[in-house]
Amino acid sequence: MTTKTDRLIALVDKHSAHNYHPLPVAIARAKGPFVWDVEGKRFFDFLSAYSAINQGHNHPKIVAAAKKQLGKVALTSRAFHNELLGPFLELLCHVTGKERALPMNSGAEAVETAIKAMRLWGYRRKGVAENKAEIIVCAQNFHGRTTTIVGFSSDNDSREGFGPATPGFKMIPYGDAAALERAITQNTVGFLFEPIQGEAGVIIPPEGWLAAVREICSESRVLMCADEIQTGLGRTGMMFACDHEEVVPDLYILGKALSGGLYPVSAVCADDEVLGLFTPGTHGSTFGGSPMACAIGMAALKVILDEKLPQKAAKTGAYLKALLETLEHPLLKDVRGRGLMLALEFKTRVRPLVEDLLKRGLLAKDTHANTIRLAPPLTLTEAQAKEAFAIIKKAVAAFPA
Repeated sequence: MTTKTDRLIALVDKHSAHNYHPLPVAIARAKGPFVWDVEGKRFFDFLSAYSAINQGHNHPKIVAAAKKQLGKVALTSRAFHNELLGPFLELLCHVTGKERALPMNSGAEAVETAIKAMRLWGYRRKGVAENKAEIIVCAQNFHGRTTTIVGFSSDNDSREGFGPATPGFKMIPYGDAAALERAITQNTVGFLFEPIQGEAGVIIPPEGWLAAVREICSESRVLMCADEIQTGLGRTGMMFACDHEEVVPDLYILGKALSGGLYPVSAVCADDEVLGLFTPGTHGSTFGGSPMACAIGMAALKVILDEKLPQKAAKTGAYLKALLETLEHPLLKDVRGRGLMLALEFKTRVRPLVEDLLKRGLLAKDTHANTIRLAPPLTLTEAQAKEAFAIIKKAVAAFPA
């Protein structure tokens, strides 16, 4: 018998480019840490749209802000001022501790903006010769899907077939401070990195690496640029993952949870020394900083602050990680994570396990074939975490050795 889910998936298969391999589920509605498919079955959402839904699905305060703004004005473009851009930027600067913020839409757009900002700073402030600026990146990075960004990816699926690669990038091993120091030249303008590599499988760098990076960048006059699109805004148990080592980068790149999942909102935050170099015509975005984006962004930030979501992520994350560490399976290699950014790494392909979790009522995502990411909304309670763990435990027990 053909189900509604089957029919919807068939439509996508027929009309969409096959650039994703989604699980066979069609989601119809969502609330908090749960989603329901078109057949009415409830699932725990343990992906949170790659950490875009830290506040939980359809948080009432963010939804209310969006509805209120829809009745007024949604888009003005940056050709004019609007009544919400200033207050949104002020709050964003307060949260990040930076002097300026440049709003964009997608995370990849924000990364591209940061690349431009670092290069501009290198030419205008550091004195690098024109067209010679270099930015250092890490192996196994994931910063987006634009042609520039995939050009400095070490993932073959992301890079191959999309060349030629944009010049000006140098790759080093992740978590290796000595390699960073060796790679820096007089033309190095920035170091772009993830404090925890999410797409690579929740890879946590060695303790002290962030502090070492800060020291090296400061001594070498290189901008330290933290891509906190996935790790920021409470996901790891602090507002930013860099906070775990009390490190403040020169640039924050933010996105995903900056809108609570309702609308694409991203931003680059830095001091006037960097973002003050842009002049009219050198960068822009039609939708970036729109009244709708600002209304949603402010509400999303206020929920994170008012509901103390970083602290909740730390507490519930520690509880869930402790439960996960009790799992026993001959092919289970590692349980790791920080806050509610967790992973189970196996010695074999985990797609069958992910599909079994789906059947049992929990949505998660496999990455790099043998790792399952577990990233529920930060509003998850300990009781809900316990219920979700029971599903995971049964699925792992049934996973063939």
